Amino acid sequence: MSDIKLTRTIALVGHGGSGKTSLAETFLFNSKVVDRLGKVDEQTATTDFEPEETKRGSSVSSAFGHYAHKKHTVHFVDTPGDDNFLSDAAAALRAVDGVVMVADAIDGVKVQGEKVWQFVRQNDLPAIILVNKMDRDRADLDQALEVIGGMLDVKLVRLQVPIGKGESFSGVVDLLSGKSYTFPKDGSGQMTAGEVPADLADEVEAARETMIEDIAEADDSLVERYLEGEELKPEELYAALAKGVREGIFCPVAMCAALFNVGSQPIMDLINQLLPSPAEAKPVSGINPKTKEEEERAADPAGPLAALVFKTVTDPFAGQLSMVRVFSGTLKSDMQPFNPNRDAKERFGQILQMTGKNQKTLSEAEPGDLVAIPKLKETKTGDTLCDPAKPITLSPIEPLPAVISYAIEAKEKGDEEKVFAGINKLLEEDPTLRLDRDPQTNEALLSGMGSVHIETTLERLKRKFGVEVNLKTPKVPYRETIKGSVRVQGRYKKQTGGRGQFGDTWLEISPAEAGEGYVFVDEIVGGAIPRQYIPAVDKGIEEALQGGVLAGYPIVDVKVRLVDGSFHPVDSSEMAFKVAGSMGFKKGAAQCKPTLLEPIMKLTVIVPEEFMGDVMGDISGRRGRVLGMEAKGSLQVVNAMVPMSEVLTYQPELTSMTGGRGAFSMALDHYEEVPGDVQAKIVEAYQKAREEGA
Repeated sequence: MSDIKLTRTIALVGHGGSGKTSLAETFLFNSKVVDRLGKVDEQTATTDFEPEETKRGSSVSSAFGHYAHKKHTVHFVDTPGDDNFLSDAAAALRAVDGVVMVADAIDGVKVQGEKVWQFVRQNDLPAIILVNKMDRDRADLDQALEVIGGMLDVKLVRLQVPIGKGESFSGVVDLLSGKSYTFPKDGSGQMTAGEVPADLADEVEAARETMIEDIAEADDSLVERYLEGEELKPEELYAALAKGVREGIFCPVAMCAALFNVGSQPIMDLINQLLPSPAEAKPVSGINPKTKEEEERAADPAGPLAALVFKTVTDPFAGQLSMVRVFSGTLKSDMQPFNPNRDAKERFGQILQMTGKNQKTLSEAEPGDLVAIPKLKETKTGDTLCDPAKPITLSPIEPLPAVISYAIEAKEKGDEEKVFAGINKLLEEDPTLRLDRDPQTNEALLSGMGSVHIETTLERLKRKFGVEVNLKTPKVPYRETIKGSVRVQGRYKKQTGGRGQFGDTWLEISPAEAGEGYVFVDEIVGGAIPRQYIPAVDKGIEEALQGGVLAGYPIVDVKVRLVDGSFHPVDSSEMAFKVAGSMGFKKGAAQCKPTLLEPIMKLTVIVPEEFMGDVMGDISGRRGRVLGMEAKGSLQVVNAMVPMSEVLTYQPELTSMTGGRGAFSMALDHYEEVPGDVQAKIVEAYQKAREEGA
């Protein structure tokens, strides 16, 4: 049994391109997990191994790594930073005790980093801020720190002063120890300790004073002793720093050039010293499925098992892998844990530790461990595995809402079954994806976090299952209704030499209440139509509703009274009355002031205040109505009602409008009548399509 006080479980987070994967590579290389420093642009990085990642040069899925450094064992998740894959990053944050937030010396924090920081705060995770790319030409540390502090709304405590600027960046001065650490540019990570360079002495002294004043927010006694001239020991400062970090009072700042492995080793030290072990992190809480009471589980290897499945991966060799974080107890390969979400016991024979795509078999996993379990039968992402004698359900992982949808169809006829079987497998890997079928348009709709998310999903579908699909913009599920009333005859008579067909109906057609759908009322008296034929009339009208009379869309909210008719004792039949009912309804509905209805979406847009005017003006330009606004921290929330036809491609357009800093969600709210000018264009397009198809 290992000492979990020496375990760290962390996530590397930040905007896309900030250098998270390059940093991960230095951790693995410096700790001799790998013998060569891999690089993203050379497609040799350990944690970017999926073909979709090597093609794009960026992470599209969370990957895992493990290393040992100065008696500590560190488990880390390298998370994606692109907007399209932020749900994967959000899920990973449920499985860690701390984060390294990677920013860069050119841009500070970009929008995606700002978004993932919100997930860090929601999970109340302590963080270290790392300013990467200190070796770039346009690197400007002071400007980057100003952007980081403003966008993340956090107090920063600088722990280092850079040695050199831009291409001459060669290391850092550690303000806690008062030593300098320099590195060659060959990627070896060979660290040389020395004294503070003479030309930096004044800057280092001033920065150290500021650091101690900042640290004092966590420990007042330190600043008193410092002001009295007492020399503070580095271990005292580290203790106060760790307290401030774990309580969320501030975030320490370090710096590096990860691509060349300059400055990475001091960061590995800071992870050990400042981020909490599972024993120091807050106990995980959940619901006892028997008592429905909330319970906690401490990070005790000898305690009852409590583990969360936070991700599912499909491995080409091992099959489906469930990624698990152990919070309490010890997970062993011969046990049968209970899944309270499915009310089922699971059986498995292997526990795997993943470093990139490489697998190592373990006999057991303890609190803080991130492991993979192959081929669980019942368990899905978000489920809990626990001790059957002391069950607990940890709160599930809620995927972020999908923001864009495409209609999909198999590229090759006959591949439909393979396409949808493959997509359903990918849905298990990625809960953010959604596959629905629109009952009105009969289109299969694939929804996700963005166009790149959908594109990547289809690349995986082709690679893993050998099938391709065509993407189309979804059809808008318009409806038709009527605003007038009419009494109309539907009469069907056909004579072919033998037995004929005869059905005669009189219908009164009028609008029904909104939301009532179709209402059929039988008012036949005196046997004008025999009872056995009346259901056929109803059926004929119901089928006619589906084709509409304006533009081929289903008719809703209509009431039809069958008030009279006649029959022939020989020629009448169910078929004849079905046709008569259909004919009568189509003729009558066309005389009842038919009109089109369109789906109206409730749209919620979250943007920084400076984009409020642009967003509200854009909503008005989409025939939308702004319902209200409210503040949410440093952001503004705009609630509006907008026609679906106007927001089918809203995601890329909002991204362009706000420089990627806007987010939104939407859901169908109700139907409204389409304005006359818009309605005329829809009807014209329908008629033109019919003529061309005739």
